[in-house]
Amino acid sequence: MTESTFPTEVIDLPSKGLLYPKDNPLSSGKVEMKYMSAKEEDILTNQSYIQKGTVLDKLLESLIVNKDIKVRDLIVGDKNALLIAARILGYGKEYMFTYKGEEQEVDLSLLENKPFDESLITKGVNEFAFTLPSSGTNITFKILNGEDENNIDREIEGLKKINKNISPELTTRLKYIITSVNGSREKKDIRDFIDNHLLARDSRELRQYIKSVQPDVNMTITTNSGAEVTMPVSLNFFWP
Repeated sequence: MTESTFPTEVIDLPSKGLLYPKDNPLSSGKVEMKYMSAKEEDILTNQSYIQKGTVLDKLLESLIVNKDIKVRDLIVGDKNALLIAARILGYGKEYMFTYKGEEQEVDLSLLENKPFDESLITKGVNEFAFTLPSSGTNITFKILNGEDENNIDREIEGLKKINKNISPELTTRLKYIITSVNGSREKKDIRDFIDNHLLARDSRELRQYIKSVQPDVNMTITTNSGAEVTMPVSLNFFWP
């Protein structure tokens, strides 16, 4: 019996592939995905995947046609685009969610990729320069990918086992985001700077700058009451 062939669509990545090395298939800026089937619905209800927090990664692994593409390599914005495409291919473009007790409806096909300044990017290099405005410190940073996010989650989980009263999410993320401080790429120097020298106002300015240059899907929507909110993407996103 031959394997069934499902229709596919080619999805344009918000990054246009510019942040991936030339030898990575994601550098093409496009990903071919197949329509969801009953097999993918099994993945979405797999309790082991849900408990491990890997269910959405497993879903994308199943839907992406080119198996040389690794989901862990996807930067967050590109992954968002593929998840939205998967939802449209699986259950259609209409998405309902509740905000402050009021039901909201979104046409997912109308969501657009955020514009970004391509002149800031060296093709194939995921790194940006920034001078912290208050301290004048010169840093470089990268846009996080799935592997980074997994490493961050593991490190935070380990730190909380040592001390349940700490909340190290922000500083831990910055330790993966920042790639050099005043020219030094030594991890110990970067971590020392974040723990002992990074001003709160500089941290805020850096996070705002990252948000402005990071390729992503614009998921800000206007609710029925006129509020601007970020559309939630979670496991519930895939059940109409």
